Amino acid sequence: MPDDLGELETELRLVGLVGIADPPRAAVAEAVATCRAAGITPVMITGDHAGTAAAIARRLGILTSGGVVLTGAELDCLDADALAERVSDIQVYARSNPEQKLRIVDAWRAQDAVVAMTGDGVNDAPALQRADIGVAWATEAHWLPVSPVPWVSSIRRKSSMNRPVPYQAAKMMIR
Repeated sequence: MPDDLGELETELRLVGLVGIADPPRAAVAEAVATCRAAGITPVMITGDHAGTAAAIARRLGILTSGGVVLTGAELDCLDADALAERVSDIQVYARSNPEQKLRIVDAWRAQDAVVAMTGDGVNDAPALQRADIGVAWATEAHWLPVSPVPWVSSIRRKSSMNRPVPYQAAKMMIR
């Protein structure tokens, strides 16, 4: 290894570029539309860059005209009251971490919403447990805090009519 790392960057020649695409499955946009038709508000929480997240969310019908994309850094600037005030306008959360996912679930619950959370990684486990309906999936389910999935891990809260949350709503989330 040279003493001066700048020596490594001399006489370089571009030989090509690589692009990677990880498009959503075809059925996802239909599932989002079905959720909207059933009165379910879909919200995307991702670790992706805000631009990437917004593009995917628009393609899927999650990000609509007037919808807000909020980054994790922007979320950190909001206290609980400010987040509760804005949560229904925010359709995409980008560059989010597990603690922020918990704050988002709590903000929706503060609005007396029944919250369903889906996730596929151990970083989703706290929010899956905190949500009223936690839906997890993985090819290897040994890390899951709940049963292997697709499976509804919990339906705890009551609806505004003081009845249990309908199982049909949970089934819709795991189709």
